[in-house]
Amino acid sequence: MTARNTVWGSLAVLSVAFFLGAYFTFAAVQGDHGLFRRAEIKAQSAELRIQLARLETEVARMEILTRRLSDGFLDLDLLDEQARDVLGLLRADEIVIR
Repeated sequence: MTARNTVWGSLAVLSVAFFLGAYFTFAAVQGDHGLFRRAEIKAQSAELRIQLARLETEVARMEILTRRLSDGFLDLDLLDEQARDVLGLLRADEIVIR
């Protein structure tokens, strides 16, 4: 081997190593499982947790209203409110202002 072949061989190995390192660095930062994607997933996770808490509160409210209208526990005030809202009922002694 000559000195010229050794230099070109070393340069080729260094070039391949550099490009492989650059590729893996890029993939670690911007790839499908990279740092940027991880930050996006964390932000989306926090947003979904807030939405889940809101939905759980709404479900609890609906369960309470459902229980209050069930046969075993009848809330007359809620029944009156629902009848007025859905059916548009009024008592004889009430005045409606629009």
